[in-house]
Amino acid sequence: MFWFVFGMSSVNAAGAPFSIVGTLSRIRVRPGAVDTVRHRGEDGPMDALTALMDGPKARGAFLLRSVLNPPWSMRVEDRAPLSVVALARGTAWLSTAGDRPRRIVPGDMVALRGPQPYTLAHAPDTPATVVVGPDQRCSSGGVDVTDSMALSVRTWGQEPGPDATVMLSGTYRAPGELGSHLWHAMPQVLIRPAGTGGDASSLVDLLGAELGRDHLGQALVLDRALDLLLAGMVRDWLAEDGAGTPGWYRARTDPVVGPALESIRTSPERPWTVAALASGSGVSRTVLARRFTELVGCPPMTHLAQWRLALGADLVRGSDATLTSVARRVGYGNAFAFSTAFKRRYGVSPSEYREIGPVTADLPTDGAGTGTYVLGDGPS
Repeated sequence: MFWFVFGMSSVNAAGAPFSIVGTLSRIRVRPGAVDTVRHRGEDGPMDALTALMDGPKARGAFLLRSVLNPPWSMRVEDRAPLSVVALARGTAWLSTAGDRPRRIVPGDMVALRGPQPYTLAHAPDTPATVVVGPDQRCSSGGVDVTDSMALSVRTWGQEPGPDATVMLSGTYRAPGELGSHLWHAMPQVLIRPAGTGGDASSLVDLLGAELGRDHLGQALVLDRALDLLLAGMVRDWLAEDGAGTPGWYRARTDPVVGPALESIRTSPERPWTVAALASGSGVSRTVLARRFTELVGCPPMTHLAQWRLALGADLVRGSDATLTSVARRVGYGNAFAFSTAFKRRYGVSPSEYREIGPVTADLPTDGAGTGTYVLGDGPS
């Protein structure tokens, strides 16, 4: 699951209501934000970031406006792999294991990579007044208050006082396996300060405007807005020099490794060998194997196997395709070979995975995935 907390507003800065189409049409891609390897997918050109971001796509996300009066402290123990935090009103202090408390103000956005717990509080030393557990159930003093503190449609907490803090939370039901390659490599805490990130505030305002509505297709509107906020923040992180981005992302522009990565990701069904991948780069097997391992963190065939199984897992969960069809699309000769490799990696068969949901395998972080990184300032 993914837990998201975003800033709240019911109207834009001018006090005008939002249109989902109008707002999304104004979202700008920062020039040069992602220097990608272009490749062809089933639906035409797609960049490497798009291929990975297609994994953590919101599907029926759980969204909720939270209103809390001081003194308050929310301990989040939902074991979600990724969280994003922003405030619309008031201030909060963010505390995570191994880091100093950090003050969050309206306009800041924070991504936290789980499953470690974290605390948002009115003051750093405020004892927890609310605990968020698995399935987003909330308790206070050991008593479940999920339902008793419901205020209205998608609004939870207390009647707002003059010093209330207002937040919006949304939970992604499950990550995609392709996306896990991305969030496994993210820093534990990623901060986008207020005033950066282009049109992020417009998307937050859009969420605020749409949250209290209960129209046809409302869940889809909210899901896509969450997706856009996450994609923009991750894109800006990947674009920064010295941001500790994962090796496979940096390697996309390498003249030796880049073509091999493109071949693996665009045509996983082909019977690749190290020799065939090396031929596409115009180098020997030895040169490719050494350079690939140096930049990506694992040998070419290991990365190929991980990519095939991650893609296969997303196809199993996200489609009604037969195992035979999935196996062929990701480079396995038959369903038995695919199922054997799948269970070895994920601990369950593809059929069980389809029924019970994702069981994400551990992935190497290639030196990333630690500490706190502030966009524009670097490690902090």
